[in-house]
Amino acid sequence: MSLRRHIPLSLRRSPVPWDRQRPTWRDAKPAVIAQALKRAQARPSGNWYVVGATRDLRADRPLARTVAGQEVVVWRAADGRLVAGPGICPHLGAPLRDSPVRCGTLVCHWHGLALEGGPYAGWRPLPAHDDGVLVWVRLDAVGGEPPLDAPVVPVRPEAGSALTAVYVGTGTCDPEDVVANRLDPWHGAWFHPYSFVDLTVVGSPDDGAEDGEDAFTVDVSFKVAGRLVVPVRAVFTAPEPRTVVMHITRGEGEGSVVETHATPLGTDVYGRPRTAVVEAVMAASDRRGFAAVRRAAPVLRPLMRAAAGRLWRDDLAYAERRWELQSTGRHPG
Repeated sequence: MSLRRHIPLSLRRSPVPWDRQRPTWRDAKPAVIAQALKRAQARPSGNWYVVGATRDLRADRPLARTVAGQEVVVWRAADGRLVAGPGICPHLGAPLRDSPVRCGTLVCHWHGLALEGGPYAGWRPLPAHDDGVLVWVRLDAVGGEPPLDAPVVPVRPEAGSALTAVYVGTGTCDPEDVVANRLDPWHGAWFHPYSFVDLTVVGSPDDGAEDGEDAFTVDVSFKVAGRLVVPVRAVFTAPEPRTVVMHITRGEGEGSVVETHATPLGTDVYGRPRTAVVEAVMAASDRRGFAAVRRAAPVLRPLMRAAAGRLWRDDLAYAERRWELQSTGRHPG
C-alpha cells in the first residue's frame, strides 16, 4: 500500500469486491486477542472511569452518569474547579442529575440542599479530573485498585491543535467485550466495508509480548467515495483495562488519535450488564489549511459523531454477541 504524504487521496487501481478479499480468520487468532485483553486488564487504572465529554459540562446543570451502579454528578464550582460526587441527595435521595447548578452551586430540586463542592450534610465529593477532552471520576470502592492521582491518559495531539469530537453509545455487555472488539483489528474490512478497505495487520503481539511491544499495527485505507481512499498506518494499544487507543503513525492525519473508553454502567432490569462506549476522536494534520478545518468544528463535529456512531452500531453488536456467548459458556475463543 502506498503511503504518500504529499497526496492524501489514492485511487484504488484494482479494487477487490468484498466477498473476494483475502480472508482474515486464520490471522485473527483467538489466543492472541485473548492474551492482549488479559494484559490490558492487568494494567493499572487507578480506579478512574470516564464520565463524558468536557464539552458536555454546562454552567446550568451537572454532567451525570451511573458508573458500576453508582450515580455520579460532575459540575464546575464557582471558582472553576471540577467537582464530582454521589448523584443521590443525602437528605431524602433526590436524583441530583435533575437538579440545577446556580453560580457554581448544585441545588437539590426537592428541598433546596445546596452543594458547593465540599463535604456537607452527609454528601462527600469524589476525586475528579478534566483532561481537556474527557471528564473522569475516581471510584476507589468500585475499582478496588491502589488509587492514582490522575487517570492514565494516552499521548495526544497538542492541546488546541486537533479537531475533537466525542461519541457516546451504550450496549448490553461488559467493558472487556468492548476492549476485545478493539483488539481485533482483523474484522475491519469485513465488518465495516463502508469505511475500510485493503486492511492488513502488519504487526501483532504474540502470547508472550512485553508491554512495550504490545501493539497491533495496521495498514488500511479509509473510504472516501467510489475508488478514492486515504491510506494510513494505525497502531492500536491498550494503556489501561478499559481503554484502547488508535494512533495514526503514517499517512494523512499522522498524529491523530482515537481513544475508546468503556465505562461500566450497572445492570438492566434483566440483570444484564450495560456499558457506555465513550470515544474521543482527535484529528490532527500539519497541512496548511487545517486551521480552517478546525474553525469549521461546529459543523464537522456532528458529522464525526455520526461516522463513529455508524461504526459502533456494528461494533456494539460484536461486543454484545461476545458477552452473550461468554455468559452462556458458548464462546469458541
